[in-house]
Amino acid sequence: MHFFKYKRSELFAEDVPVKRLAERYGTPLYIYSYKTLLRHFKAYENAFNGYPHIICFALKSNSNPSILRLFAKNGGGADIVSGGELYAALNAGIPPKKIVYAGVGKTDEEIRFALKSKILMFNVESEDELKAINSIAGGMKTKAPVGLRINPDIDPETHPYISTGLRKHKFGIPIDNAVEHYRTANRLKNISVIGIHKHIGSQITKVSPFVDALKRILVLVDELSAQGVNIKCLDIGGGLGISYKDEEPPVPSDLARNLLPLLKGRKMTLIMEPGRSIVGNAGILVTKTLYLKQGFEKDFVIVDAGMNDLLRPSLYGAYHRILPVGRRRRSGIFADVVGPICESGDFIVKEREMPAVKQGEYLAVMGAGAYGFSMSSNYNSRPRPAEVMVKGKEHFLIRERETYKDILRNVRIPKFLK
Repeated sequence: MHFFKYKRSELFAEDVPVKRLAERYGTPLYIYSYKTLLRHFKAYENAFNGYPHIICFALKSNSNPSILRLFAKNGGGADIVSGGELYAALNAGIPPKKIVYAGVGKTDEEIRFALKSKILMFNVESEDELKAINSIAGGMKTKAPVGLRINPDIDPETHPYISTGLRKHKFGIPIDNAVEHYRTANRLKNISVIGIHKHIGSQITKVSPFVDALKRILVLVDELSAQGVNIKCLDIGGGLGISYKDEEPPVPSDLARNLLPLLKGRKMTLIMEPGRSIVGNAGILVTKTLYLKQGFEKDFVIVDAGMNDLLRPSLYGAYHRILPVGRRRRSGIFADVVGPICESGDFIVKEREMPAVKQGEYLAVMGAGAYGFSMSSNYNSRPRPAEVMVKGKEHFLIRERETYKDILRNVRIPKFLK
């Protein structure tokens, strides 16, 4: 559930008209609902209440500092995949002992930063990475807390680009080789084995892949225990989907009802890494109609938001509902909604029946809170959008719109070209 609703034919973000925000802050514009963010975060906390757990929000989905601060103030942790995300999490007040670090390509510098910060756990993706962490930890005269990311070879039945749990993927260690890798980890004197990690993909709309993956991981946990390797932290990853179109994905309480019985009697801290399921429907992207263009087979609605602002439709063919900010009785059109980027792949909507719009009117791209701004770029030298958070009747600018000067801020021209 989210708090973007029509009132008297005008789209509101909580108690603020979206049109007012677009006129105040300009477009393209990301708008987030505080109530929705908090409601979705609390849904996880409440569902798993009674079992030791940490909700480690996946920063890759949305790393705005104000959103991270909201979760930090409510007891949340962080799932990070880079040194930049670690910096953002710490800066937002997330305790280091609630931070887990995944990602296949951690650099030496990033590993040192994480060790110095005393994070809860590295989720290690390969034997080479394990040895690198051991060497760096030795140089710092410390021990690195690690869990191995295990690939359980479970099909999450999602888009191939966001599926990560099959043996053909680059992520994690194949489950068939897991015991051998844990033996290696246990022999390394600067490694402290404390956990196990799995993450099978994103936008998963069934409970069964989560259940199947956990069952496979728990068999491994028992096998490791028999060999003297005691797992303290069980990181089950994230991946719960949201409704973009007509999906009916499970909610956190469904996960808890199916997963917690499998964990009964086990003395481990459960770590979850939700991202999209918390922020996805908590954000929208507002764009302005620039021009209308008639084609032979369809119309084109040309707007000021492009693939540089929201990449998912171009990258995945992802579906986003698109709604008029001011709902009017009009005939329908068959159209593409396209942006200003000089690429044929620059679109938000492809060949869709939608209400006719007029030049200058605003449209809201729904479900844009996850992998929206976090995947945005300056392609075509376009400044990235502003971000706003709405809380009841109040609204707050939480990221200023970039300027042309911002785009060139880090550029340096050599003397011979001056």
